[in-house]
Amino acid sequence: MDHIPLFNAQQLEAACRVLADTERGLTGTEIGYLLQDCKALDTSPEMTKWKRLFNALVATQNKHQVGNHLIMFINRALNPVSYARNKEAFEWRRSELNVVLAFTGFGVREDGKVIRTAKETTITGARARANALRAKLEDRGAHTKVFEYCRAELLDENYFHAVLEAVKGVAERIREISGLTSDGADLFNEAFSTKKPILAVNSLSTDTEISEQKGLTSMLVGLFGAVRNPTAHAPKVRWPMAEQDALDIFSFVSFIHRKLDSTIRI
Repeated sequence: MDHIPLFNAQQLEAACRVLADTERGLTGTEIGYLLQDCKALDTSPEMTKWKRLFNALVATQNKHQVGNHLIMFINRALNPVSYARNKEAFEWRRSELNVVLAFTGFGVREDGKVIRTAKETTITGARARANALRAKLEDRGAHTKVFEYCRAELLDENYFHAVLEAVKGVAERIREISGLTSDGADLFNEAFSTKKPILAVNSLSTDTEISEQKGLTSMLVGLFGAVRNPTAHAPKVRWPMAEQDALDIFSFVSFIHRKLDSTIRI
């Protein structure tokens, strides 16, 4: 490997925070093993994961006066063989690392290997390069549930299936809140009934509030009729999904999730 210039403290910290993320990063055991494999001294194993990794890489970088060990660590940490049963973790780590590395002139390929790329100078450009669709949704302030139900599809830039999973996620969330097991129009009409409601978006004490409840039900039925059913039953080649259409549908789904945030079970 060619000698790579030293990474500055901010770049190293950002990369370490991704690699050692509390929820989706490497475990402490994995970090210890990979540091040993890279012949990097584990200087502070008692510290939190990202600080432990940061200190080890800083010490090694200062000792050898090259930035190679960060690249070496990432290559080993993102070896696809280790993610055969956890593609989601691989894609999240790769996507977030690509945002960080974009500013340094590096990027992580689909095979987990780090390569040289053109440097980015803005966060918008870095996020767009790493994941265009997800970046645009984040810029729109999309509800977190949108990402929760279709994370893998978003990472694959798969508009057709990402939309399908996001819309299915709405029904799943309503089932979780209501305790019902039905689907589609049956689920929505029963859950948000104005005569025997299980869920309510307001107190249902005025005509206006009752109208809002009915309106949400109609929106849900329409969403499934116009989006979920066609994508669930038609092949992708016969029901093309443009990026702008996907973004608009995601915004609609995000709006519904915000309504569900304040929904109460009666």
